[in-house]
Formats: sequence, C-alpha cells, structure tokens
Amino acid sequence: MGAGITEVFAKAGFEVHAVDNNEAALDRGRSIIAKSTGRAVSRGRMTEEEQAALVGRITYFTDPAEAVAGCGLVVEAVFEDLDLKQEIFKKIDVAAPEDAILATNTSSLAITAIAAAVSKPERVVGVHFFNPAPVQTLVEVVRTVYTDDAIVEQLVKLLKELGKSPVVVNDRAGFIVNALLIPYIGSAINLYENGFATREEIDATMVEAAGYPMGPLALADMIGNDVCLAVLEKLYDETKNRVNAPAPILTRLVIANMQGRKTGKGFYTYVDGKPSEDRGPIRRPMQSRKAELPDRLVGEYLNNCVKMVEENYASVDAVNTGMAEGCRMPKPFEVLKEITPKRVLEIVEGIYAETGEPGHRPARLLRQLAAADDQAAAIDELQASTAELHASNPRG
Repeated sequence: MGAGITEVFAKAGFEVHAVDNNEAALDRGRSIIAKSTGRAVSRGRMTEEEQAALVGRITYFTDPAEAVAGCGLVVEAVFEDLDLKQEIFKKIDVAAPEDAILATNTSSLAITAIAAAVSKPERVVGVHFFNPAPVQTLVEVVRTVYTDDAIVEQLVKLLKELGKSPVVVNDRAGFIVNALLIPYIGSAINLYENGFATREEIDATMVEAAGYPMGPLALADMIGNDVCLAVLEKLYDETKNRVNAPAPILTRLVIANMQGRKTGKGFYTYVDGKPSEDRGPIRRPMQSRKAELPDRLVGEYLNNCVKMVEENYASVDAVNTGMAEGCRMPKPFEVLKEITPKRVLEIVEGIYAETGEPGHRPARLLRQLAAADDQAAAIDELQASTAELHASNPRG
C-alpha cells in the first residue's frame, strides 16, 4: 500500500521520500513501483520517459527522522497495529516540520487514538486510500475531534489535484465503505454458516441477480478473512450491534490461517490463483433458500446505507461515491430508487420479523421515503438536502 501511495504522489510531480525498516523492504517497494509503472508503459498509459521521471522523484530512506525532515505531508501506511502507529507518530511528530500534515492510512483503527499520541493532534488526519492506490480514485478523509478544518480543506484540495475523489467523514469505525461493505460480507458469511445456501449459490446470485462485481464470500477471500474479522470486531466493539458480530466460521478460518487468496485457502481453496472445486468449510444445506438471497442481502445493505444518512454521518452523494468508486458496486441510492423504498421496507421488515435483531430494524428514514407519494423524487430531495447540509456544516 505504501508503494502505491508513493507512486500516486510521484506521478503527480511531487518529490517523495519513501521510508521503510531496511533495504530489503525498500527493495520490495521499488519492485512494486517498477512493476506497476512498467505495466502502465506496456499498455500505453505512460511513456518510458515519464516512467523514468516518476521513479527519479522518489528518494528512499531507512531513517524516519531523516525522511520526514522538510516534508509538508507525511502519510504513514504500516499494517493495522495501533501501538506501532502511535510509536511511529511520536517519532515523526518530533522530526517533521511543525506545520506538516500528519496522515495515517488505516481502514479500521481509531484516528483519534493515533492523534492523541502527538503534541499537536490537530494536524493529524486519516487518509484511507483503496488498493491499488494508483488506480482506485476514492480516498476517505477522516477528521478527528482534534483535526483543524483548514488541514482537511488542504488535503481535499490536494487529493482532487491528484485525480482522486475524496469524501470527508468523522472518525467512526469503518468510516463509509468498510462500515457498509464488511457487514454485507459478514451477513453473507452468517447465511452460509447457517445453511441458507451454498457458497457458490451465494456468490453467483449476488453477481448474476444483484449485479455486483464479485460474490461476498469470494470477496472476503480477496480482501483477507483476517481483515474482515478485524473490521467486524471493531464495528461490534463500537456499536454493540450483534448483527456485526463475526460469524464463528470466520473466526475459525482465521485461526486456521485460512485467510483467503493470500494463504491459498479460505472459503474457497485456490490453485494457481483460481478457486478449485473442493467441498468447502461448511456442509451443504439440507434445503437451499437461494431464491431469497438477493432480497435478503441487498435489502439489509440498503437499510444500512439509509441509516448512515439518517444518522447524519454521510451524505447520499458520499455513500454513493464511496461504494461505487471504492468497491465498484452500483450506487446504493440509485438501487434504492430502482427497487423502491416501499419494496425494500417490506424486505427489511421480513428480515426483522424473522431474526428479531435490533440491528435489522428498518430505518426510520426508510419508512419516510416509502411513505412518500413520489418515492424517486423523495430520494432526489434527500440527496440534494444532505449535500447542502454537509457542504455548509462539514462537521455534521
């Protein structure tokens, strides 16, 4: 991820200081950038001269203090370990210029806890790039209770100059994308474990009937089951919503080091990078309910999207942008308009009646949209009003 972010800034013409633990780690970063830019050259998206210029704008360091000296922006991108990130931020807080922006690329950790470790927490902000960073346009910009608004504005302007689509949110578990995507995956895993349908039925249905680019179980394997587990645990810890509690099978797979594609086995077993026809970790259901799958998973997901807007955490535009550009999924409020809020309400009421889980209760805003005489117009009005509200009052 660090190599990808380095490439993004170097491609835009910035002088970039890349820092890692040792020369071997730096060599891996060089190799990733060389492979990525080489692929761009072979596809005609970059000339060899542009590639050489990009590579020439990167200087490599193993000393963090030396690397950040004189930098206006520092982006940390180590793995998801709060203690390690806090330790790094304490070092760069001392070494970086006083007016430098200190940013952390994290998908699940509390930015506030990282900011609290430095002397000037108001200059700390989250910048959640999506993988692969040179290709993915979405960046979630996460402000804490400390963060200076001027820093957020600077960062948003810079990201737009890089060709990115930044969405600004407050510090909350999962931000926009993971707070919506991972519970959707978690629900699919629960249905699989509880004998609702086979893994193949779940994945095929969500691709063929719902139009998603990948089935949820295959997506869990691609993201990493360990990552999905960590995000669900963070969401559950913060919300105490039992719907977000990880399914036991997900925990067992991670314990068994079946983390998905990166370990060769997860919900599927991979041979030469492709899933094989093994029996899978769960026995086949006695009676499949695959016909209910699109309604079940899409309905719950759309209800969560509406709740996020209802809670004033994100605008309709931010949710649409996050899921479309971050996950290549259809824009949720466009899907809601197509299915209609009234039909989604019926689906969610059915789920809630079956499970009794408070987390499955239909959003109050969904009921309001379903009661409108013109439901599509009500969604358009909601989109316009939330865009105006978040633009005029960015702290919500």
